[in-house]
Amino acid sequence: MARVKWLAAPSSPAWLEQAIAQPELLLIDHAHCERKAAGVALQLMFRYPSEVGLAAALSPLAREELEHFEQVLQLLQRRGASLRSLPAPAYGSALTAQVRKGEPQRMLDSFLVAGLIEARSHERMALLAAHSPDAELRELYGELLASEARHFGLYWLLCEERFGREATVERLQELAAAEVAALTGDLAAADQVRMHSVGVDLVS
Repeated sequence: MARVKWLAAPSSPAWLEQAIAQPELLLIDHAHCERKAAGVALQLMFRYPSEVGLAAALSPLAREELEHFEQVLQLLQRRGASLRSLPAPAYGSALTAQVRKGEPQRMLDSFLVAGLIEARSHERMALLAAHSPDAELRELYGELLASEARHFGLYWLLCEERFGREATVERLQELAAAEVAALTGDLAAADQVRMHSVGVDLVS
């Protein structure tokens, strides 16, 4: 699979093996991820209501994330499973902690963190689309790839339009290193696997 440019290191074979072994758990977590992604887009719209063009860019993204949430929810229901709370990995909070407090740095960091999460989701869904033994799951993840790529591309454009390419690239490199650090380590137990649980290949 082609490397995703945003990411400083690819996911590990160990993560893929763990994810494939717990398909229902990953689907439940995936549903939560789509819901949270919609929430992030809405949160940014409310935080920056006067930012020109932002609502027009993020409103369709939020709707699409909710459509994906519903799609995963329907698949869970067809399989006799239901949405339930899951302990979240430290990934999201670790990245949020990197966001600077003052503006406009907060805006840049918020866009880049959202984009990095979308980029990692895209990369891992591509792995599942290619390698899952479950044909229904391969189809689901394959269907979502184009939109996930479009989402992290949109966050990149929002940054570049407002902060320029040089500043965007420089800060992205710093945050991408933090993103890899948040995914470094070994899974403590099989039932802790998530879409964004630890598992990166630091050698490749």
